[in-house]
Amino acid sequence: MPNSLSLRVLLAYVVGVTLSILLMILVPLMLTTYRSDLLLEADLTEYTRDLVEAVRFDDMGVPDRLAASEDGDRWIYESLKEETAYRVLDESGRTVLVSPAGEEFWSTVEPPRLVPGNFNLERGGVQMHSVIEPFEHGGRTWYFQFAASTRMLGFIYQEFTLPFMGAGVAIFSVVLLVVFGICAYVTLGYTLRPLRNLSESATSISPRTLHARLPTEAVPSEIAPLVHSFNRALDRLEHGYRVQQEFLATAAHELKTPLALIRAQVELREEGEDRDSLLGDVEHMARQVQQLLLLAEASEVQNYDFATTDVQKVAQDVAAHLQRMAEAAHVHVTLSASTSVAQWRADRGALFTLLKNLLENAIQHAPRGTEVRVEVDAATVTVRDSGPGVDPQQLSQMFSRFWRGAHRRDQGAGLGLAICREIALAHGWALSAHRADPGLLLRLSVPDQPRPASSSAGPGPGNIGSP
Repeated sequence: MPNSLSLRVLLAYVVGVTLSILLMILVPLMLTTYRSDLLLEADLTEYTRDLVEAVRFDDMGVPDRLAASEDGDRWIYESLKEETAYRVLDESGRTVLVSPAGEEFWSTVEPPRLVPGNFNLERGGVQMHSVIEPFEHGGRTWYFQFAASTRMLGFIYQEFTLPFMGAGVAIFSVVLLVVFGICAYVTLGYTLRPLRNLSESATSISPRTLHARLPTEAVPSEIAPLVHSFNRALDRLEHGYRVQQEFLATAAHELKTPLALIRAQVELREEGEDRDSLLGDVEHMARQVQQLLLLAEASEVQNYDFATTDVQKVAQDVAAHLQRMAEAAHVHVTLSASTSVAQWRADRGALFTLLKNLLENAIQHAPRGTEVRVEVDAATVTVRDSGPGVDPQQLSQMFSRFWRGAHRRDQGAGLGLAICREIALAHGWALSAHRADPGLLLRLSVPDQPRPASSSAGPGPGNIGSP
């Protein structure tokens, strides 16, 4: 069975209705098959009481006729004189009112029986069912007796009652299934709506929105404990995440001072191979610490200050900032902008860091004498180099922390593209890598309706990695 709560509840409804229908069918069927006498006696007694209610009296208080509605069925008693009849007796057993069958019909019941209840009699070899029902009027007691033949009652049951009862049960069953099915479907949709809302809320929670919690309003009491437990788990996750980020930022910040002191001590040494090697190691460590600090800052949305930013101007500043690096690598940087205006809602410092890391990565992998091309339009920024590119299976790993390309000129920390991804996620942008021929193409694109992860965050530094 599919693991669906709605389907299971709906199936339970269907099973319940089906069992109810079967029960409604089986009980009358068993009664009509095995205890038909009970139904027969009950029906005859009920019909006799209806006839008693129809008895009318003359001025002397003696029964003389039936009511108009019952008297209109007189043709039944005239046409079926051998099958059914009725009469009214006084306290002495004298007949005061009789059906068209006359007293001859009751000739086998001598003397008249005045005991209330059901009994059987035989007339001309035909079994008859009879009922005597006493009633009072004018201070006197009267006895209404009704009789009908077994063969007539059996014919009515077989040819009329059972078929109509079967058709009624079938129609009722179909209506019941349809009505119950619709009611169950609507009820389940209404009942499970809070669960769907909770699921959508839980889906929207990410490492950048750990402060969000599932709403507890209008949550069914059966689900409320689960929601509270989930929110408490989010509290613990948020606390752990904050502690980790604070530790990373603190450690990176605290390492900057000793590294600066070490660099100063090394620079005071006499020039030599060891001095240059130590300075290179210290520079590498300082860069790695700086990127760790930048990564910690980029992972916190509250550090961003969103505003409308001219992407083309930021790209020009990045190209100018890295011009010396490009010249040292003998790589030519070309900036191409479309006629459309690229105005994005972004943190300018974070956007500068993102584009700088993308362009720096391209320069590091571009062969000497080649071109790195940056193209800016209204919705995308692309950076393309002419280097060896990346294997297709490694494209998905490029934005992972500490991943380094095999053809990079320097010994980078492998955090530059990871920082780009964090900044892009915070802004709601899409950052992707694609193989080019030759080289690699990195594309930064803005959705149709750009929406930062949190545009209501309080003012932060607003200069993540800005020069």
